[in-house]
Amino acid sequence: MSPNTPAESHASDATQISDSEWRERLTPAEYRVLRQAGTEAPFTGEYTDTTTVGVYRCRACDAELFRSEQKFESHCGWPSFFSPLAGDAVVERVDTSLGMRRVEVLCANCGSHLGHVFEGEGYDTPTDLRYCINSISLTLEPAED
Repeated sequence: MSPNTPAESHASDATQISDSEWRERLTPAEYRVLRQAGTEAPFTGEYTDTTTVGVYRCRACDAELFRSEQKFESHCGWPSFFSPLAGDAVVERVDTSLGMRRVEVLCANCGSHLGHVFEGEGYDTPTDLRYCINSISLTLEPAED
């Protein structure tokens, strides 16, 4: 499997992948974000300004995470979504790593770090949530015409 090919999307397989196997499957930059909770630089990601219609998937395991219809322009430098694809597509957990309280967003299928979710920022969205997701954590499957 090449470093840019997503892992098989079977929950039992994705949760059993060893750290050394993740290092083989992912590029160093993907590994740093997805497996070590890193962050890509703002305004540099592949999907920051993308308007293509389709499904955003986890780059590590190919699980469906977000739909383009839930993406909005937040001008924050990362792709922003107001809701995950389904309630169980992501897991949220408290993150105090930078000396502040944030809510980390992880892929429910493989546990990879995707980004953070913020609430109450005043965006004109149905949920008042901003899932601020690293482009490098995602792949985009364009909708068929």
